Amino acid sequence: MLRNLWIAAGLLCAVPMAWTVRAATPFELKSVSVDLPDSDRMFPGGAEADAINNNCLACHSAGMVLNQPALSKDVWTAVVNKMIKTYKAPVVPEDVGPIVDYLAKLPAGK
Repeated sequence: MLRNLWIAAGLLCAVPMAWTVRAATPFELKSVSVDLPDSDRMFPGGAEADAINNNCLACHSAGMVLNQPALSKDVWTAVVNKMIKTYKAPVVPEDVGPIVDYLAKLPAGK
């Protein structure tokens, strides 16, 4: 029993010491650069592709998106909503439906 008490006391002393060592390390911010897609390629389809061309090409190249596997409308809806909610893509609500419809019609890897 006394042995367990000594072990517990030792652990309780070690944890604050480890925290102090970690906190003493200076926090350093580093600049990063991000290479955004650079392409003149747009999504084909004329007016049907306006919503995806106007909203998605800022972050995604058309080639990358057009080479995705064929996914269901439900899956594309979840992906587009994730882009909006998680990554803060500035897509207006009225463009979500046309974007999802366009993506759901894509053949795999075209």
